[in-house]
Amino acid sequence: MDLLSIKDPVFLKKFSNKELEVLAQEIREFLIGKLSVTGGHLGPNLGVVELTLVLHQLFNSPKDKFLWDVGHQAYVHKILTGRADQFDKLRQYQGLCGFPKRSESEHDVWETGHSSTSLSAAMGMALARDLKSTEETIIPVIGDGALTGGMALEALNHIGHEQTDMIVILNDNEMSIAPNVGAINTMLGRMRTAGKYQRAKDDLEMLIKKIPAFGGRLAATAERVKDSLKYLLVSGMFFEELGFTYLGPVDGHDLEDLKSNMTYARKTKGPVLVHVITKKGKGYAPAENDAKGTWHGLGPYKIESGEVVTKPGPPSYSGVFANTLKRLAREDDRIVAITAAMPGGTKLDSFAAEFPNRMFDVGIAEQHATTMAAGLATQGMKPVFAVYSTFLQRGYDQLVHDVCRQNLNVFFAIDRAGLVGADGETHQGVFDISYLRHLPNMTILNPKDENELQHMIYTATKYEDGPIAVRYPRGGGAGLKMDSELKEIPIGQWEVLREGADLAILTFGTMIPVALEAAERLSSQGIHVEVVNARSIKPLDEIMLNKLTKEEKPIMTIEEAALLGGFGSAVLEYLNENNARSIIMERLGIPDRYIEHGSVPQLLEEIGLTSENVVARIQQMLPKKRKRA
Repeated sequence: MDLLSIKDPVFLKKFSNKELEVLAQEIREFLIGKLSVTGGHLGPNLGVVELTLVLHQLFNSPKDKFLWDVGHQAYVHKILTGRADQFDKLRQYQGLCGFPKRSESEHDVWETGHSSTSLSAAMGMALARDLKSTEETIIPVIGDGALTGGMALEALNHIGHEQTDMIVILNDNEMSIAPNVGAINTMLGRMRTAGKYQRAKDDLEMLIKKIPAFGGRLAATAERVKDSLKYLLVSGMFFEELGFTYLGPVDGHDLEDLKSNMTYARKTKGPVLVHVITKKGKGYAPAENDAKGTWHGLGPYKIESGEVVTKPGPPSYSGVFANTLKRLAREDDRIVAITAAMPGGTKLDSFAAEFPNRMFDVGIAEQHATTMAAGLATQGMKPVFAVYSTFLQRGYDQLVHDVCRQNLNVFFAIDRAGLVGADGETHQGVFDISYLRHLPNMTILNPKDENELQHMIYTATKYEDGPIAVRYPRGGGAGLKMDSELKEIPIGQWEVLREGADLAILTFGTMIPVALEAAERLSSQGIHVEVVNARSIKPLDEIMLNKLTKEEKPIMTIEEAALLGGFGSAVLEYLNENNARSIIMERLGIPDRYIEHGSVPQLLEEIGLTSENVVARIQQMLPKKRKRA
């Protein structure tokens, strides 16, 4: 079948199982071919091909609502809803989004990127349906890893209590980005091996009904037998105790098994949970045999060999962080590392290999991780929570209430700070300065390069006066020679990288090369710009700011972070509070909108964080100087 000709999924209604099997193979070949060029989330999508086909055959999207938790397994859904012709630009600038996106299609009813949100959103949609007396079916699809998120458990509790009509599909592929952890994963493991629970229960009920009832005693005994069987077959029967009808485990690659259970679920009143067992990477051996999470989401690769195409380069910031932390942990046994299901992404897997008893993967549970770190800190430990900027947002109340309010010495290693590119608006790490800076007791640092990062990691582990965050970008460093001896970076003290009498650029991290390039270009025009490495975002370097204001030197701030409430705002506040309102000041940063997917250079160009734009803005700030040139 020509997948590019698909406009909507209605054609599936007439397909036999044999035709669906052929189509499933064609979709897998399509995905393997397209993603070998663009990269993307291959493993999760190869695992849900049959499930997605059955959903679209038995139900009527967009009237019936499919909510894809996390969203990186929605590629098959996008193909079946008319977007196969856009896969050449998957996750590329102004191309097809790698997650569900409501503006792309009416079939994308919920936007995701962070996990564990689908059940709460589905409950909202189901309540709206009931209030409006309409009849659509609400079907959230949530993974076994996402089920560890506290929000998912809160939603399960509410859905079961209200007995809301809904079909929850638990897509259990036994493999998230990292190996699943925790009691819920253990419970699911028991359930996978429990066999056809629902069928056995139904058979027992039919048998009991055939026995003449001699008063209430036999009926009561029969109910106890049913309950005993339930607990025998599925230890604890977690979902049924929450009020769900549990169906499964179901073979997620057996079309007949999927159809029969989904048909049964559609006829069942109240909330139903269909436990579907799938194989991540199904149909492509390198992805099927992946034990490290490489094929969860990756760049281009060679189809025949499965070799991932990588470009040699300097060590990543994440790698420098992890290696430095290991070095320090060898000398300080109070240092413990924490991750929320991202040991590979944060490079803490190497820490775990060396210090297995001092590394804690809590699953997709950033709230728990943050407060657990606070608890560790109360006992004199040195907890280091390595977390992507966008995921730390999920633990915000815990930051405010449990860490900062108690002034506890927790070290937040904020990875993927700034623009991250292809994963787009749900993953851009641009808000952390704004949501951390206003919290009392918080200290925020940002290195100019990987060498300064290792010194900042050292500084943060030596810091004793409360919470501290070190933010650093995705990707490789500049390839600098690394100092062999670690040293403390003075907190609240900036570094002048280039002298200049006409204007000062205050910036940090990835924007320092932009500022230096702009300063060099302006020097040929007779404009001499001072470039400052404002590596201490909070506290500010008040001594240097006082010096600049006394000199009445114009100031430009540049940050690869949100302008509202960001570093530039902090400088403005300082000028206002210190009666220096006459200082000419300009701020460059991320504007007040969500930045979509694309390469980082393309996105920086779009929002004006380039040396060319810096030059133009400074020329506008210094019109008289420009005339003299």
